[in-house]
Amino acid sequence: MLGLRLRNLVAALAATLVIAGLAWMALDHFIPAPPRTITIASGSKGGAYEFYAQKYREILARYNVTLNIRSTEGTVENLKLLQEPNSGIDVAFVQGGVSNSNQAPDVESLGRINYLAFFVFCRATDSFAHLTQLKGKRIAVGPVSSGTNMVVTKILKTNGITPQNASFLPLGGRAAVEALDEGKADVLIMGSVLEAPLIQNLLRDPGVRLISLPRIKAITRKFPFLTRLELPSGVIDLERNIPGADVTLIGSSSSVLVRDDVHPEIIGLLARALVEVHSEPGIFQQYGEFPTQSDPEYPMAESARDFYKNGPSFLQRYMPFWVTSYVRKILAVLVTVLAIAVPVFSYAPKLYLWVLRRHILKLYRELRVVETGLAPGLSAAQLADRQVDLDKIERASSILPMRHSDLFFSLRTHIDLTRARLRSMLGHRASADAVN
Repeated sequence: MLGLRLRNLVAALAATLVIAGLAWMALDHFIPAPPRTITIASGSKGGAYEFYAQKYREILARYNVTLNIRSTEGTVENLKLLQEPNSGIDVAFVQGGVSNSNQAPDVESLGRINYLAFFVFCRATDSFAHLTQLKGKRIAVGPVSSGTNMVVTKILKTNGITPQNASFLPLGGRAAVEALDEGKADVLIMGSVLEAPLIQNLLRDPGVRLISLPRIKAITRKFPFLTRLELPSGVIDLERNIPGADVTLIGSSSSVLVRDDVHPEIIGLLARALVEVHSEPGIFQQYGEFPTQSDPEYPMAESARDFYKNGPSFLQRYMPFWVTSYVRKILAVLVTVLAIAVPVFSYAPKLYLWVLRRHILKLYRELRVVETGLAPGLSAAQLADRQVDLDKIERASSILPMRHSDLFFSLRTHIDLTRARLRSMLGHRASADAVN
């Protein structure tokens, strides 16, 4: 009995280990460990997106995740790279009003992160006050593949400025600033954030002037994805009174998008970085306004939405980033083992009993064949064959572990009765042969 219990224990342990191993391999295949390196498509050198990407990289580095930054021409190229499976891009900045989930179905949003203002600069000696005055001028409108280019050309068109009556220069970032400084451009329109170094330098440059745009309400009514922003007088530098007067700007909002196959742990880590970088109040936004928990143009990633609502999980609060991934996998394996093993071990005895009963019933049928064959008048050789068959049945029954069951005792009783009958017939046959 002890040997039987030990065998059952070993079998149960082996089954549990097999289930755990299979569950681990399945989880490792379908939910692999998070990657240690990801790549983000930012934008032009010195632009707002590169500025934010640098901050994200510093935060992710604390968790031993490397964020590579790839400079691009902007939103249009970012979206294209994000949708190409072999581009190597996992994350990208995208400007609002350029695309949506219908045009980019394989991406998810981590929420809106900021207000992106369209700063209109000209030389301090120029007297531009309205966009309608830019006919015949050279205007840096951003690279062709940038969201700034797409939005700015729409705004200029509503003011009567087109490539037919003005020169649109596909320049952005430092290249656009250099063109303005060198006299190759008359006006620079840059979609950026106030904190970007290029914008700060331009605002403090006495040779450059920021244009305040009138009739913003009309423009935002024509383009609902745009919003009115105001830069108060002196907000950049109170001592030097920069800017010298309130400046009205056009703005939109930006999103951080990810491929829909990016690991949930990485999405959660990016959401943490977005909260750290964008939740503080600023010139254009209130505390906690960004990142948003929804995106009007793209579906939200569940891991990001969960982080914004509930904050870091219990494991994330008390364990290193890489440990939490393995702990979750171990917990998932344990749940899987319990979900499979408990029903299996519950029904295993019943199944085992059913198999043994079938085996005993089979032996019963064989015994009936032997009993039926014990007809009067059998020769000694025929009786010896019946005895051989009976011995086989008895040996088969002797190794059954169900020796305590009623069915087993019934089988043994019938075997003994058949053997006694067979022994009697052999005795009579021996006496008859001796007489003859």
